[in-house]
Amino acid sequence: MTEQIGSKIKESGISTAELISHFREKCKICGHHRIMHNELGACEGVMNKPCTSGCDSFDAE
Repeated sequence: MTEQIGSKIKESGISTAELISHFREKCKICGHHRIMHNELGACEGVMNKPCTSGCDSFDAE
């Protein structure tokens, strides 16, 4: 993690545990973790494989 990113996380007041649990949530449509979705909500797949579910938004379980 870069120093700049680490600084933003510290300033946000979000704990590491909260950050990890946020990215462990799965999408109800494709089942991939939140971290597999880009900033637009489109699933970019997992392990360099494209998502074939047609998922274009993230809905937490």
